[in-house]
Amino acid sequence: MQILSVDIERTMDKAIGDCGMTQELMDALAPKLEEARVAVMRAAGSGWLEWTDLPSADPSQFLDYAKEVRPHIDAVVVIGIGGSALGTTALATALLPFYYNERSRQDRGGNPKLYVLDNVDPDETFDLLSRLDLKRTLVNVISKSGTTGESMSSYLVFRQRLEALAGREKLKDLLVFTTDPSEGVLRKLGASLGVRMFDVPAGVGGRFSVLSAVGLLPAALVGMDVEELLRGAQEMESWIASAEGWDNPACLFAGIQYLNDTAFGRGISVMMPYSARLRDVADWFRQLWAESLGKAVNRQGETVNVGPLPVKSLGVTDQHSQLQLYSEGPDDKIITFLGVKEFQNDLTIPAPDAEAAALSYLAGHTIGELMWAEQKGTAWALAERGHPSVTITLDRVDAYHVGALLYMLEMATAISGELYDIDAFNQPGVELSKKATYALMGRPGYEDLAGRIG
Repeated sequence: MQILSVDIERTMDKAIGDCGMTQELMDALAPKLEEARVAVMRAAGSGWLEWTDLPSADPSQFLDYAKEVRPHIDAVVVIGIGGSALGTTALATALLPFYYNERSRQDRGGNPKLYVLDNVDPDETFDLLSRLDLKRTLVNVISKSGTTGESMSSYLVFRQRLEALAGREKLKDLLVFTTDPSEGVLRKLGASLGVRMFDVPAGVGGRFSVLSAVGLLPAALVGMDVEELLRGAQEMESWIASAEGWDNPACLFAGIQYLNDTAFGRGISVMMPYSARLRDVADWFRQLWAESLGKAVNRQGETVNVGPLPVKSLGVTDQHSQLQLYSEGPDDKIITFLGVKEFQNDLTIPAPDAEAAALSYLAGHTIGELMWAEQKGTAWALAERGHPSVTITLDRVDAYHVGALLYMLEMATAISGELYDIDAFNQPGVELSKKATYALMGRPGYEDLAGRIG
């Protein structure tokens, strides 16, 4: 049985008419698509593709550390931003019970609460600090360089509170750092304080780091099945390595997205999970797709200004907020539905009172059946109006299938970079914004830039 399926039927001309994909277009792209896959596979494990080695890494360091510290803490606070936080949030939403932090410790399986502080909003930070027993809180600071202004400002605030409560000598028990393996400000701070540190491999960028210490350490601390996450990613890795071109799930997703953008002008890529557990996978994917593929120049230095715009949505919720636009608005979007065959739980809809006979059609069905009908009906309705959709289906939402899905989307992103002929692993647009922030906050060396900003 396949780990997941990628169905492109409703992108094809047979399903949506003349504005749909043709076999001729797919055949024409096939050689380039396989070249893109081979290029990624050849580079795997080197340069900025060290993330391709993560599925086969040994997670015992995270599991052993979690076992050691878990009895002494009531909460874990992850301080990070972008790729240092979005992956953990996606894993938590997918794999922890809903309302996890509201459950008793016993109902959490003896595991600590989890908070991900991924912004520098002062109200959010203040309120979180006021709710925590800081003497029993482990703060996981994630920054590869240790100079990320947002994460490090939150670190400094938390450190001040922790030190005031417990003393400097106890900081090593209340902090854990995830950072560059050999250099950077956070590495130096950790060494000076005796803080336990976990490495982000040098060739793993933030948006590709979910299966590294960035995501796996918090996952282990709150009891997620880290080994199954990696097993799912490993099996997806094997599938991608052995299947060519359109028979490859990462190539299939990347190729259809690319052709809809370049051949049909559908430059908006909407990801719409029909599972609340996968809601934040769509948020994680937004960063992965946007920062990797939105580039001003290609590898020849030519100005191209490419990149599909990723949009997150949620079925069924956004059928009542966005579907009108998707259905009757501009034909500039391709929708990706994330579907689930089997929910962990289901509820049977009871028969209504006689006064509500109009609802009797629901009686005897389950909520899961209703979710399935909503997804299938939405895909059909969009196709009737000539709008394409891809459907990725998981058997269920568990660590194994989520690990496979995340790795497939990472590989599809790398393959897409080859199709667009751009560097999918740099982010010069983000760096310019960072420099502007440094200048406005008075960091030495950026004085000239501060004058230009005004």
